[in-house]
Parts: sequence; C-alpha cells; structure tokens
Amino acid sequence: MTETPVPLDTTQGYCPPTAVQFSVFLTNKVGKMLDLTEHLDEAHIELCAISVHEASDHAVVRIITDNAAETRQMLRDTGFPFSEREVLLVELSEGHSLSKLCLFLLGAEINIAFAYPLMHHNTENPSIAIAVDDPTLAGQILSRKGFKMLGECDLHG
Repeated sequence: MTETPVPLDTTQGYCPPTAVQFSVFLTNKVGKMLDLTEHLDEAHIELCAISVHEASDHAVVRIITDNAAETRQMLRDTGFPFSEREVLLVELSEGHSLSKLCLFLLGAEINIAFAYPLMHHNTENPSIAIAVDDPTLAGQILSRKGFKMLGECDLHG
C-alpha cells in the first residue's frame, strides 16, 4: 500500500504578488517631468501609475511601470535619483470596494502609507496601488477576503 505524500508547510506561507514603485526625485524646474517621461518612452517602458508630490524646490514622482528591471536600469543610466518600494496592486470590484479594503486592513491594524490609482492594467475593473506596513500580511488578508491581487506581470500590455 502506497502512502499519499503530505504537502509540507512552508515557513513563509503565501506571498502576494507585488510591484515595484520607484520614487524619482526631480528638481522643481520646467521640463523635468518631460525629461523623465521621454526617457521612459525611449526605453519602451509603459507608465502604469503615477503620483506627484511637489515641494517648493523638488518633486517626488512615484511611478509604477510594466518592467521594473528596465526602469531601474534607465533611471541609473540617466542619472535620476530614485528609491524603490514594494507596493500591492489591488483590483476593486463589486463587493470589493476601497472602503472594504480599508476596513479589512484596519481590522488587522495595518497602516496604509499612501495609495493612488493605476492608469493601465489588463482588467476592466479599477485598481489601486497601496503602500502598507506589512505587504505580505495585507496581501494575505485581502486575498482571503476575495480581493484580486495583481503583480507586475498583470501590467504588461
């Protein structure tokens, strides 16, 4: 009699799909945003989400693209100062609203640092990028609650 193998539990468990957000630091001068977007176009990198936070002397432009590795290389090659952060991409749909997302994360005491919508993705429903304290736990909770989690592979056109 052969025993059916029992699957082994992993120590990490479920890791949600994520995307890389680049925070690009631009001096607050006319034409700097054009420079950034032209470099993305020249490298054939699709801009999927953008959020701009401006101060008097600089701007922080948060972007998500369809290819993090190429974006990273382009930013290095062109000398744009930048940092990276892992963000969750969550599809919103009937019964899975932004208010429900916030409620479920609040119940787990997970802070949303910031959020902004995606401009391009391969679904018909709106989607949002969120930066949270604990992306793995947040992704686990939202997945269990029926939210569809997206990753970089879902951004390719």
